[in-house]
Amino acid sequence: MERSVRTDLVMEAHELLKENELKQGGNYRKDPPGVDVENVGTDDIKITRVRVTSPTSEVAIGKPMGNYITLEVPRLKENDQILYEETCRALAKELTGILELKEKSTILVVGLGNWNVTPDALGPKVVSGLMITRHLLEYVPEQIDKGVRPVCAIAPGVLGITGIETGEIVKGIVDRVNPDFVIAIDALASRKTERVNTTIQIADTGISPGSGVGNKRMELSKTTLGVPVIAIGVPTVVDAATMANDTIDLVIDNLIKEAKEDMRFYNMLKNIDRNEKYQLIQEVLRPYVGNLVVTPKEIDDAVDRISKVIANGINIALHQGITLNDVNRYVQ
Repeated sequence: MERSVRTDLVMEAHELLKENELKQGGNYRKDPPGVDVENVGTDDIKITRVRVTSPTSEVAIGKPMGNYITLEVPRLKENDQILYEETCRALAKELTGILELKEKSTILVVGLGNWNVTPDALGPKVVSGLMITRHLLEYVPEQIDKGVRPVCAIAPGVLGITGIETGEIVKGIVDRVNPDFVIAIDALASRKTERVNTTIQIADTGISPGSGVGNKRMELSKTTLGVPVIAIGVPTVVDAATMANDTIDLVIDNLIKEAKEDMRFYNMLKNIDRNEKYQLIQEVLRPYVGNLVVTPKEIDDAVDRISKVIANGINIALHQGITLNDVNRYVQ
């Protein structure tokens, strides 16, 4: 599969797989063996479940074997309280389905990223909105509602701040706390601008901190930590070449609509392979801007909003019988 286009979303890797098959003259009628795709949800909250089950499909799609669930909420940027609550509950439902929690399971939530850089501050912001209960269950269990599980959390920062690999910090905490699950939250990158700050991906394959900005560190996974790791990510950035590519496509589409004479030239531009165009744009931009990633100007509001969605989705999923109205009792 062509991997020149940067993306951390498995649904986009699946899209690239189909595009490359069609580019080579194939007729993409069904997914290759070992890649199972299910589309559910509504127009407001579209849910795509991708399951990669074989080494061959792992190579084909370019992602580790496991389960990937993507929630697309195009209107998440809007201040719609009803949609916000529906998204929290939808995320909680998908998390519940992928976690195998027991009544007293201990969960460690890790908010990855740099709290000083807004597009990378998703993880720490999610941690600040969680119901942290492990200490309460230990010291004042009589004051805790039935069904509340022990949850602890950390926002370990980044290597440039701490001087310690994030994976080493998390490994030390896991060895000490012995959680049943680790949930790691991080910012990702998308190949399409419309998915920035509107898409949430859940995966049971772990995560490499910093992958969204092309700065991968020691991975957090069952292999490295010894416990299952659920990764939750949101694309908060897109690289400049991807944005330029999307812009050119929009301009060409508009020119085709307005053209009143010979459209062969515009159609020729439209038919240029997207990946080839992307590589050309990269080569043109590299001497001027390097490996540049960009984010929308409203990133502050967007990260605040989506971090609350993820935090409350986790809260509802981890604690039995907890509703959005109950969360404020525990979150400071």
